[in-house]
Amino acid sequence: MRKKFSVRFLKTFVYVGAVAAALAAPKSAVADNLSDAMIGAYKTSGLLEQNRALLRATDESVAVAVARLRPIVDFAMTASHRYSRGISTFGFRDHDTNGLDVGVSMEWLLYDGGASRLGQLAAQETVLATRQSLLDIEQQVLFSAVQAYVNVLLQQDTVRLRGNNLRLLREELRAAQDRFEVGEVTRTDVALAESRVAAAQASLTESQGDLLEAKATYIEVVGNPINVVAGQPPLPQRVASLQAAESVAMRNHPSLLARQHSVKAAQHTAASTEKNLGPSVRLRADAGHTYDLNGNGDSDTSGVSLTLSQRLYAGGGLAAARRADIARLDAERGALISTQRSVTQSVAAAYVSLEAARASLVSSVERVRAAQVAFEGIREEATLGARTTLDVLQAEQELLGAQTARVQARANQALAAYQLLQAQGLLTAEHLGLAVEIYDPTLYYNLVKDAPAHISKRSKDLDRVLKALGRD
Repeated sequence: MRKKFSVRFLKTFVYVGAVAAALAAPKSAVADNLSDAMIGAYKTSGLLEQNRALLRATDESVAVAVARLRPIVDFAMTASHRYSRGISTFGFRDHDTNGLDVGVSMEWLLYDGGASRLGQLAAQETVLATRQSLLDIEQQVLFSAVQAYVNVLLQQDTVRLRGNNLRLLREELRAAQDRFEVGEVTRTDVALAESRVAAAQASLTESQGDLLEAKATYIEVVGNPINVVAGQPPLPQRVASLQAAESVAMRNHPSLLARQHSVKAAQHTAASTEKNLGPSVRLRADAGHTYDLNGNGDSDTSGVSLTLSQRLYAGGGLAAARRADIARLDAERGALISTQRSVTQSVAAAYVSLEAARASLVSSVERVRAAQVAFEGIREEATLGARTTLDVLQAEQELLGAQTARVQARANQALAAYQLLQAQGLLTAEHLGLAVEIYDPTLYYNLVKDAPAHISKRSKDLDRVLKALGRD
């Protein structure tokens, strides 16, 4: 019986050594990498499509503002019948009049103190603000792809490590059973080993469920299932200091730039409302032809008028609108201050998180190194009879625990690095150089900014653009 136990004992050491070598060996991987995840998210994100459409709708507000400075031409055709009855010398007389009036009229705002022009400038600033908001949405979409990819990688590594742990605990259980057979341990030791195997099996099942959930989230974010994970993502270039990161954010963060454009838009809107309190000049012209269907003869009419108007009293409505726009301007300025502070705080938090994650990874690597040395030493001592099988496998579990902590630390470092990139406003497809066709918001804007008429060639080009976008 002693000989049988010794053979089991040696087999256990051989197995443990093989597992340790497998854990230390580099992974072979080819397949989806972080760039693939971000490219998929950029191409298939419904959130991006939604906000691109909202930007195009905002572009049209510039066209509407431009149209206010142009003449408005109307065509009207009116068919009429009029019946009258009056007293005549010989009693009552009935009279019918049938006519057809056809006319064209034109009204053109010549002067309003610059209110319409200021409204156009406000619309342009709103377009620029919406473009920056779209970039902020893009950052959120790409960071979601980073999170999804890193989480799949983390859960795969966790499943692998917990699977190895379960196999080692089963070996420990077999060793405990063998030792119980020869009377070296009690039933309590076997029961403890059985409990640890059951707990390891539950942990593995939980990790496998987490992996399935992570893959489902990846499909939701990226738009396609993930294949083999290529490994740890490359980290962005390290920033020199917190001050340097904050300086970049103040120049580039989309939410901050959007708020700055919103302040300018509010300034133009407030100025436009004030100009509306002044006089306006309108040119009116009309031409028409009347067909007398009773045969009494047709007639032509035409006329031109120039009207200077000044509203003297509107119940206080105009003054209230002016005060409301001034209040909105103050609100936008306050929001700008809040956004500046929020961006600064986000950069600081992301920078500190990244530095902490790096320090944690260094500690985890050192822990793995120390656990590896301890495991090898205890294994060597066991060959000399100074350690038991349980001592060896417990040391191996400590090694696996250290490796699990290292995997988590690497994931935290990757997330913190890209979160800092997002906090600086640099997590965009253009800045990252992703292999995608970058959405250019100026293409649609350039087609609509001059307010093309419905029958113009440019309007027909716009119809084709909308069909290509699937939004006819």
